[in-house]
Amino acid sequence: MREYLLTLCITAAVTYLLTGPVRKFAIVAGAMPEIRARDVHREPTPRLGGIAMFFGLCAGLLVADHLPNLNEVFTKSNEPRALLSGAALIWLIGVLDDKFEIDALIKLGGQMIAAGVMVMQGLTILWLPIPGAGTVSLTQWQGTLLTVALVVITINAVNFVDGLDGLAAGMVCIAAAAFFMYAYRIWYGYGIEAAAPATLFAAILMGMCLGFLPHNMHPARIFMGDSGSMLIGLVLAAGAISITGQVDPDAMKLNLGGTRDATHAMLPVFIPLLMPLTIIAIPFADLVLAIVRRTWKGQSPFAADRGHLHHRLLEVGHSHSRAVLIMYFWSALIAFGTVAYSVHSTSMWILLLIVFLSAVGLALLLLPRFTPHTPGWAESFVPPRYRRRRAELAARAAADEAAYGTPGAAVAAGAGGAAGAAETAGEGAGESAGADAGAGEDGGSRRPVGAGVNGATALGTRPRFLDRRKAGSSR
Repeated sequence: MREYLLTLCITAAVTYLLTGPVRKFAIVAGAMPEIRARDVHREPTPRLGGIAMFFGLCAGLLVADHLPNLNEVFTKSNEPRALLSGAALIWLIGVLDDKFEIDALIKLGGQMIAAGVMVMQGLTILWLPIPGAGTVSLTQWQGTLLTVALVVITINAVNFVDGLDGLAAGMVCIAAAAFFMYAYRIWYGYGIEAAAPATLFAAILMGMCLGFLPHNMHPARIFMGDSGSMLIGLVLAAGAISITGQVDPDAMKLNLGGTRDATHAMLPVFIPLLMPLTIIAIPFADLVLAIVRRTWKGQSPFAADRGHLHHRLLEVGHSHSRAVLIMYFWSALIAFGTVAYSVHSTSMWILLLIVFLSAVGLALLLLPRFTPHTPGWAESFVPPRYRRRRAELAARAAADEAAYGTPGAAVAAGAGGAAGAAETAGEGAGESAGADAGAGEDGGSRRPVGAGVNGATALGTRPRFLDRRKAGSSR
C-alpha cells in the first residue's frame, strides 16, 4: 500500500506543479477559445490542462517501475507500456483539438486507433465471466471489438460530462478511488497478481485528478480540455479492461474451497461486467441522453448543446458549486455502493444505506424548489440572503404603497435581495423603484423584481448562463 501511496503522491505533485506553467503556455499559444453558447464560464479560459496530466501519468509509471513491489507489474506484464502508448496517441489528438478544434469524426477515429494500439500490445479482453454460464473465452476479433467499444464509450462519456469546473476530474477521481479499492481487494484479498496492473492504473489516475483539481475548481484557472478528458477516460477504461478480461475467475475458486462458497463469492468476479458502467454511470447516462436528444432533433450525435445533466441542474436553480457537489455525491454513491455490495452482498444494511442515501440525493436535487424561512433568533448564523429583515421589508412595503398604491410590491422587490437591502433605507428603495417604474418603453409603470434565493425572481428562475451574444458567438 505504501508504494501505491507514493506513486499517487508523486503523480499528483508533478501534475499540480506543471499545471501553472502549462496555463501560461496555453495563453501564449492562443489555446483560449471564445465563449460558446453552451459554455457556463463567463470569460475565456485556457485549455491544454491535459499536458500536465499526461506528464503526471509518465511520472507515476516511471516511479512505479523503480519500486521493488511494483516493478513486477512491468516485468510480468506489457499492460503499462500498452497504456502509455495508447495514452500518448489520444493525448496528442486532444492537444490538437484544444488548439485547432478538429472534426468530431477524426477524434472518433483517433480514439479507435488508440484502443487498437493497446489491443496490439496485449491490453485486451480475453474472456468474460457470465453468470450462469461460467467463463466464456472470446475470439481475437470479439475481444478486439469489445475492447475498442469499451474504450470509445468510456472516453466519450468522460468527455461529455466535462462541462463544469472540476466536474470531470472530481467524478473520475471518485471512480478511480472505488476502482482502486476493488482491484486492490482482488489482488491481495484473493492473491491474484493479474489484478496488479489495474490497481496501479487506478492509483495513478487518482493522482492525475487530485493534482489537477486545485487549478480546476470553480472558478477554474485552466481547463483540462479534450487532451485531459480523453486521457483520463482512456486510463479508466484501461483499468476496467485489465481486470475484466485478464483476471481468470477460476483462480478465485481455488482460494475458496467448496463449489457453493465459490459460487456465492463469485460476485466480485461478475462485478467487472458492470463495474466500468457503474463507475461512469452518471457520464454514461448523460452520453446516452445526449445521443438520443440530438438524434431526435435531427442533429449529429456529436453536435454540442446545452442539455447535459449539469446544465439542467443549473437551470433548476442550483449554484455552480452545488451542482458539482451533487454530481460528486451520485457518482460516489453508485461507485462505492457497487464495491460495498460486491464485498458484502448478503448484508441488508448496505442496501438500506444505499436506499437512504439515494433519498438524500433526491432531496438535494429538489433543494432549490424550497425557500428557507430563517427564524429571527437564527438570522445571525445564516448567510445574508436568508435573512428576512422584517423591519426593512415593512419600510419598503410602505414606500412601494406610496409609489404604486400596491401594498405587496415591496415583497417582490425585496424578498431575495436581503443582503444588499440591509444597507439601504426604505427611502432609497422607493427611489430606485420609481426609477425602474419610469424606465418602461411604453411610458407605463413597471414593478421592480428582485433576485431571490438561488437566483429566483418573482417572475421565475434567473438564467445562469451569460448572454453569449455579448461574447461574439451565436446562439
